[in-house]
Formats: sequence, C-alpha cells, structure tokens
Amino acid sequence: MATNELAEKLARRDAINEGQEVPANKSGPWNPYTEFKEFTRKQIKEYEKMFKKYDTGNDKYIDLMELKRMMEKLEAPQTHLSLKKMIKEVDEDLDEKISFREFLLIFRKAAAGELDADSGLSQLAQLSEINVDEEGVGGAKNFFEAKINQIQESNKFEKEIREEQEERKREEEARKLRKEAFIEKQKAFKVQ
Repeated sequence: MATNELAEKLARRDAINEGQEVPANKSGPWNPYTEFKEFTRKQIKEYEKMFKKYDTGNDKYIDLMELKRMMEKLEAPQTHLSLKKMIKEVDEDLDEKISFREFLLIFRKAAAGELDADSGLSQLAQLSEINVDEEGVGGAKNFFEAKINQIQESNKFEKEIREEQEERKREEEARKLRKEAFIEKQKAFKVQ
C-alpha cells in the first residue's frame, strides 16, 4: 500500500518536472512543519506572517499583482515578465499563483542554492531574511543563530572529509614509525 503511494507521488513529481499539467494534490491536510523540517517552527511562522502580509486578497495565494507589490515594498521591483518567471519557478500546481507551500519552496531552494543569483526569487529570499529595525536585536540574534545552525548542517560533510583526512595522516604516521622500527631492528642484525 505504501509502495503504491510512493510510486504515485514520484510519478506526480516527474509529471510536474516535465511541465505537464497536474491536478492539485489533495491527499489530506498539509502540515508545513513536517514537510519543511529544515526550518524551525519560528521561521515558518515568520514566513507565514510575511505571506499573509502580502496576500491582500486573503485568498491564501499571492498572485501576480500581490507579488509585484511585495517586491516593490522590499525595494526590489521587477518587470511583469520577471514576476511571471518568478511565479513559474515555484508554481507546482500551475495555477499561476503562489500558495504558502510554494512560498516556502522559495526559501528551501534558496537555502539549497537552487535559485539563480539574478533571479527575483533569490532577491526575495535575501531581502526578506532579517530587518533589525523591525525585529529588534532579539530577532536578529535568532536569525543569526538559525543561520549558524544552517551552516553547521552544511558543514557536516566537510567535517567528515576532514576526519577521514586526519585518520589517513595518523595511519601514515603509524606506518612510518613501524617502518623506522623495522629498519632499526634490521640494522641490529647487520652489525654482527
């Protein structure tokens, strides 16, 4: 049963990636905290607050005009074509609007480095990160702590590589010591 569900989800994801029109997935209530585990509850709440701030139509979507206003307020205005491209980049259900889930995808992709540096979404992710005037020192502290945790997570791989390199150095040093000891013993036999 679970295998069929996984196969269906993978097939749906492949169809989305191929650019095919796929009906919205209504398999039950959606929980951002379980799907976006890389974000803290506080971060998701902040993203939700930002999303609701710019969802002026209160329809649980950010449409083209709302996205335009958001980018202008963030002092990164975009052309009409750029705005459409921004929506298309995360619009999984092809409704030409950004749902809260798709809004969170922006920040997931930004954290993973999957957004073009010159993309409007990349600018959105960078501009919306922290405003010390609004958040205060405590908000900035939380932001930087979250960034440090994020960097530490990405550094796990580098740490493993360094540990492997250190292990190789220790093995090489031990090999040299064994070789030196062998040479010393060999000299003892040659003297006689």
